[in-house]
Formats: sequence, structure tokens, C-alpha cells
Amino acid sequence: MNRAIGLLFALFVISAVAFAFSERPAPRMPATQLQIEHLLMLDAVAVGPRLVSVGERGSIFLSDDGGLGWRQAATPNGMLLTAIAVVDAQRLAAVGHDGVILLSDDAGERWRMVFAAPEDEEPLLDVWFDGVGRGFAVGAYGRFLETLDRGDTWQQRYLDGNDLHFNAMARAGDALLLAGEAGLLLRSEDGGRVWTALDAPYAGSFFGLLELPGHRLLLFGMRGHAYLSEDAGDSWLEVETGTTLSIFGGHALADGRVILVGQNGLVLLGDDHGRRFVELDAASSTTFSTAIGAGRNGDVLLLGEHGYTRLRPGGRAGSGS
Repeated sequence: MNRAIGLLFALFVISAVAFAFSERPAPRMPATQLQIEHLLMLDAVAVGPRLVSVGERGSIFLSDDGGLGWRQAATPNGMLLTAIAVVDAQRLAAVGHDGVILLSDDAGERWRMVFAAPEDEEPLLDVWFDGVGRGFAVGAYGRFLETLDRGDTWQQRYLDGNDLHFNAMARAGDALLLAGEAGLLLRSEDGGRVWTALDAPYAGSFFGLLELPGHRLLLFGMRGHAYLSEDAGDSWLEVETGTTLSIFGGHALADGRVILVGQNGLVLLGDDHGRRFVELDAASSTTFSTAIGAGRNGDVLLLGEHGYTRLRPGGRAGSGS
């Protein structure tokens, strides 16, 4: 996969955004004209009872009722936002195209831009924080940024010999793992200072890493491939998903089960060991990018091409608005 094709494919698979990679700032529109169900939403986090979702046109939406109602936050950016992470109980960080990094200090109500590199044309695809102030933002062509002050300032680093796309980062115990295209799999055992290559269980692209209880990791990506590791990536057990559709995102449910989502309405429900998955009927061909728990009733929100779809695992999905 050459670099140009790889970039387009990675962005499509993560976010169903084949069209969005060429996106440039659109004329600013009044917040009241943007509705979450009309937008591509790529990632979401929970901050206490609040859900915060990011996506198309730099949009950030907040829900304080389990995703039943959403309101748009004030943001300074019109570029596609690809990922969001919790820094602490009040601070959030979001990243996206043009190397944009945004921070919020009030659980998502208001945002400010702290970094951007539009001249590089290298989107950031994931952001991760360790809970004590250190964080990383990673993306296309080996883009790797580090912060030591909770996201206020960022320094670019170069991981020797790696210009592939970094798609996802996660922690397993004391180790950090970084996954990307063409079977890229790196591990750091010193908090992100030094990274070494691991033997990957698959030569195709990985699009997500999901942290599971017990310091386990679930790795997933192209053509339905998924792998479980219980030793921070030293070995991987192939997980039977029953699909050849690409898997783009996932979420560990409160009861220990796992939801994986992806291409053409793919929704997989896994047991509490993450070893066996069954396909659920989402009643949709929408491509989903991620999932998140939505309240005490066990509902899950599937985010993707048309905002979100509400699902109660074990039942059918229903479109939300």
C-alpha cells in the first residue's frame, strides 16, 4: 500500500471519511443549523454522566441524559475532529485534521486551540493521556506529538524508521502499545520514551486498540481481524469474529462484555473474556466508527456516518436524534 493510498484508506476505515480527507474549512454556520444526526461523528468519551462526541466540521456535541438530547459546544475549529480523550475530571483533549489539538477545561462546554500544523497536511488520528499529565497525539505518516503538561504545550517527536500511519494507542499494565497500517505494532515500557517493534499477528492495517480488564488488549482492523493479548503484546490469540468487514472501533461495557463496530453496519458483541463474538442486527448499513455506553439501562450508542444509533445489546438498534 503506497503512502497516498494508505492515507486515504486509513482515514476511511477509521471514520468512513473517504470524502472527508479532502475537507477544508467550510464557511462557519450558526450552531443551530448543525444537528448531530446529519454529521459524521468519529469518537466519544464519558466524563461522569456527560457524553462528549467529536466529528465533522470540527463539531463537538454534549449530552447529559445518556444521548437522548445533544447540544453543540463552542469550538474554534472547522476541521474534521477524529479523536477525543479525557485528561482529568474537567479537562478534555480533541485532535483532528491539520494537526489540530483542542483543549476544554469545563468538561467540553468551551474549547481552545493549543496546536495546529496545517502546512504539514498530516491529520492526527488518536490522542491518549496517562492520567498524570503526559499525553500523546499520533497520526498520518508517523506523526507523533508529546505533552508533559496536560496538553498545554506539545513537542513533535520522530520514531526512527516509522513513517506509516499511527492509528491507535492503548495501555496494558505498565506498557504502551501503538498500532497502525501495514501491521505496524510498537511497544514502550518506559512511558513512551523508547519504542520497539513487536511481531504483529497480521500484516494488514490495525485501526484500534481496546483496553480490557486485567491489563488485556484487543487489537482489531482490516477484514474483520481481531487479536487478544494478555501479556502486553508478547503474544496474540486470534479472535473469531465471523466477518470479513473491517472493524473501526469498540467499547468495553460496564458488565465486562465488548462491543466492536465497523463497516456497513457491523456490530459485534463479545463475551467478558473478549474471546468470542456474535454479530448483532443494527438494522442499518451505516458505517460505525466507535461505540460508547449510554446510561444505566444498558444502552450503547453507535457513532458514525449519520450521528448515532442507539442499541440495547441483545435487542435491535434504533436510530437516535
